[in-house]
Amino acid sequence: MDLLDDSVVPEHARDVKQQAREFAAEHIEPNAEEYYRTGEYPWEILEAGMDAGLVAQDISEEYGGKGYDLEQILAIAEEFYKADAGIALTLQLASFGCEIVEQYGSEEQKEEYLRPVAENEQISGLAVSEPETGSDLAGMTTTAEKTDEGWVLNGEKYWIGNGVEADWVTVYAKTGDKEDRYSNYSMFIVETDTEGYEAEHIPEKMGMRASKQAHIVFDDCAVPEENLIGSEGGGFYMLADFFNHGRVVVGGHGLGMAAAAIEEAWAFVHDRSAFGRDVSEFQAVQHDLADMLIEFESARALNWRAAEKVAGHDNAGYWAALCKTKSTETAVQCAERGMQLHGGRSNLTDRRIARVYRDVRIPVIYEGTNAVQRNLIYRQRQ
Repeated sequence: MDLLDDSVVPEHARDVKQQAREFAAEHIEPNAEEYYRTGEYPWEILEAGMDAGLVAQDISEEYGGKGYDLEQILAIAEEFYKADAGIALTLQLASFGCEIVEQYGSEEQKEEYLRPVAENEQISGLAVSEPETGSDLAGMTTTAEKTDEGWVLNGEKYWIGNGVEADWVTVYAKTGDKEDRYSNYSMFIVETDTEGYEAEHIPEKMGMRASKQAHIVFDDCAVPEENLIGSEGGGFYMLADFFNHGRVVVGGHGLGMAAAAIEEAWAFVHDRSAFGRDVSEFQAVQHDLADMLIEFESARALNWRAAEKVAGHDNAGYWAALCKTKSTETAVQCAERGMQLHGGRSNLTDRRIARVYRDVRIPVIYEGTNAVQRNLIYRQRQ
């Protein structure tokens, strides 16, 4: 069963998809259970991904990367997340925030910060969410105050991928108090060894344990003027565009996990007997599997259509919200059905279906909760 075939994938993205599949089979899948059990950061797999040219290569060739486009990154995401979501998230967060620097940063910023990431000498992060504020981008309270030397940041960030491990992070902070609340935020590059930057890992999560998130505290953290990305007050609008691309890729996270759930359930019911019959012969079981396939194929068709729309700047926010919501919720539905079909075996922590079941709860929340996505879908069709 090859649910992630390349028939819907644009031709230019098929080679890298195959490379990602081979890498996942060799490096991710065989180590998934161990990293879930230990909760350790998968440095060795990250380094192998760098060596394979599958990490941080969305950065353009001009700054040392391969310039992979949205559809190529989506193709990689499907394969990585099918193998293991926690390890996959670590690999794809290695260049998180770089897209913002490349699109809006100065040439000096691009040379200084993008090139080391593209050349796999550094990793980056993006700090947006806060302990009390997640999806409300115009409600963040971390501040950046202008000084004669630059900017001083104060506040907290939460759920920040690579907040501990990264060499630098792109930080979203409040710089104004205008009536237009969307124009009060700016983006900054903050090196993680800057005085006043303190980060620690948040408590262990139930899923995606091989990916580490941090609680960051900024305590009079001073950065130079040249670390402001783009124009003051433009941060909200930078993120709005950035998240359109990100949500398409998060849809790929859901597709990979849904495929894993279906494959596990299919294999289990075709290799088990009950009441003198193969479990797969029961009509109720067949209907469950059929429903999983219906939802998966629907989500995948939508996701790849959305990738084309977002790449072409065709009502991008609408299509990004559609596919992120559909694909991540399909993953939840498939994992839940897969757990039910596994019966009591689903409760065993060494079962792949149990790991998938835990992991699927996370993408329905990150990159904008699905409730917020529904708001966006409605508003952008009025």
